[in-house]
Amino acid sequence: MRLHFDQQDWERLAADFDAWWAHELDRPLVQVMGKVYDPTVEYPAWPKFTSNYPADMSAEAVIQAITLDLEATRYYGDAFPRWWVNFGPGIVAGFLGAKVHSVPETVWFSPKELKPAQELHFEYDADNPWWLRVQELTRTAVEAWQGLVQVSHTDLGGNLDIIASFRTTEGLLYDLHDCPEEVDRLVGEVTRLWLRYYDELDAIIRPTCPGTTPWAPIWSRGRSYMLQSDFAYMISPAMFERFVLPDLQACCDHLDHGFYHLDGAGQIPHLDLLLGIERLRGIQWVPGDGAPPPHEWPGLLQRIRDGGKLCQLYVSAEGALSIVKRLGGKGFLLTVQDEMTEEEAQAFLKQLARKDLAR
Repeated sequence: MRLHFDQQDWERLAADFDAWWAHELDRPLVQVMGKVYDPTVEYPAWPKFTSNYPADMSAEAVIQAITLDLEATRYYGDAFPRWWVNFGPGIVAGFLGAKVHSVPETVWFSPKELKPAQELHFEYDADNPWWLRVQELTRTAVEAWQGLVQVSHTDLGGNLDIIASFRTTEGLLYDLHDCPEEVDRLVGEVTRLWLRYYDELDAIIRPTCPGTTPWAPIWSRGRSYMLQSDFAYMISPAMFERFVLPDLQACCDHLDHGFYHLDGAGQIPHLDLLLGIERLRGIQWVPGDGAPPPHEWPGLLQRIRDGGKLCQLYVSAEGALSIVKRLGGKGFLLTVQDEMTEEEAQAFLKQLARKDLAR
């Protein structure tokens, strides 16, 4: 594998992430990438979602195609080679028997049969075809790349998001009012299964890979994950505290480095509860479509950092410079969305590191 990232790079990256997790890194982690395609190589059209590779395409052929893209990628700053096993947000619903609708731009889930909450019971199915496919691709990637590339845990999803795939969003909103005890039961079942799926994937990944990464570009020597509850956008903090918080606490207790995906202004009312989870290590802030970009939320970013949490953001190069200038860089992981050449990346990283940039 002709990867532009070697063992020395992994050692450097691991040391910097270790210091970042410990709040001992005085600068931000900054990730920049670029592509350099070999004109003699024929590159396939890569689906956005791994679930869109044909079901009859062998895992080896999928990994061979992805390897070409990894070899064309250049990693600057704190970027690192990783592959996200992307079957859509909340594929645990598929593992538990929901219909999986995978199209070029998204994946969504729906019930095979709409049942009331009282009749729903979630159980582990070792022979579920989606679960088998995720394991097969994860295992094949790990074996093929032998730790040169960090293979991710797939996007397991949030507890209420998974349940909504069986009850529909509207149905679950009614359930929170009409039969909250049944929702409590279902949440408990989902959390136990979520932890089992995580651990079984972890047993495939960590013996060979240098650590763990979720669907977001954080990395840890231990167990990490980007937790979420997109459904929480629609509920009150009181409901969040009852139906989401226990799941997040259980997952954070299970993980070494748990993060939370704070997606959109409707999630901000839950921030105080999130900041109160001792073992939650950080918050990813995603403003959402149509909202101002992350660097235009300095008060929120300061609130996250003042709450003792780390913060990961997807930003433009301009946005990264704005955050460091206004807030300083410590505690941030800035994932820059602009692709750059090596010359552009080095100039940008040098500018970002200027002592007179931060206030």
